[in-house]
Amino acid sequence: MASNGSKPVIGLTSYLEPAKFLVWETEAVLLHRVYVDCVVAAGGIPVLLPPVSDAHDPLMSTVDGLVLTGGADVEPGRYGHEPHPATYTRPGRDDFEFGLFAAARRQRKPVLGVCRGLQVMSVALGGTLAQHLPESASTTEHQPAPATFGRGTVTLAEGSIAAGILGPETKTLCYHHQAIDRLGTGLEAVGWAADGTIEAAEVPGEFTLGVQWHPEQDSDDVRLFAALVEASKERE
Repeated sequence: MASNGSKPVIGLTSYLEPAKFLVWETEAVLLHRVYVDCVVAAGGIPVLLPPVSDAHDPLMSTVDGLVLTGGADVEPGRYGHEPHPATYTRPGRDDFEFGLFAAARRQRKPVLGVCRGLQVMSVALGGTLAQHLPESASTTEHQPAPATFGRGTVTLAEGSIAAGILGPETKTLCYHHQAIDRLGTGLEAVGWAADGTIEAAEVPGEFTLGVQWHPEQDSDDVRLFAALVEASKERE
């Protein structure tokens, strides 16, 4: 879409949630502003994509790259599991984002998945999820407390796209109670937390990269967003 040296347009998936603002209490299309700020800082033009349409291919044709953002858990029925009591889902958002991800791949558009976004990518490609890490993880750094990001370090595989962007290891801010169990077909694990949890995965040879942490929360480091923007320019 971008041409003549213009900035790439980056689509950001968004929430559809009850919200209260000014005099209104209503359902609203929402996204943490930090995502938008990171895309702008990385040289892109952010556009919110609300989960209210099934026009996946037309929507993807209007943007140059896609960020699958964080949010609620993926519906476990999509990978053949019963829901854990701690699992909370938004099936309508799943429908939208699974369709959007498929359209992005058909159109060979770069994709960055963040937290839930990585999980969407993996489940869409046939993977499964561990539904509640507190029952199996040896650390609380993945989600230390409500609305509190955990700090950790992720080791990245040599030669991976992620390592090419971030180096052999990177400091992270995490907030997730679920994680990859079995990776989807075509995805390769390229990043791990100290306890072995998969924290990054990618499709070799293309910019289809997901991270389990929240890079948007560190506005001083927009390297992942900059890499997505650059990959989007290269498609022109």
